Amino acid sequence: MIDIIFNLLMIFLIITAFFIVFSKNISHSVITLPIFGAILVVIFVILQAPGVALAEAVMTAGLTTVFFVITINKTKD
Repeated sequence: MIDIIFNLLMIFLIITAFFIVFSKNISHSVITLPIFGAILVVIFVILQAPGVALAEAVMTAGLTTVFFVITINKTKD
């Protein structure tokens, strides 16, 4: 059962990665980045790496997204 969930998460991870890279709108890419990070957090938890999962949650879902949003807001003028 865990293998099926792991494989589905890997497929979603690849789909979100392609969407982030090939999206025409940069705002959509930045909004998708925390989803990518959340999927990675779940994968790290499944792989029994809670420290890495916590670091990934803080970095990708938190800080990086905030920095990208601030940067986009400053460059729209």
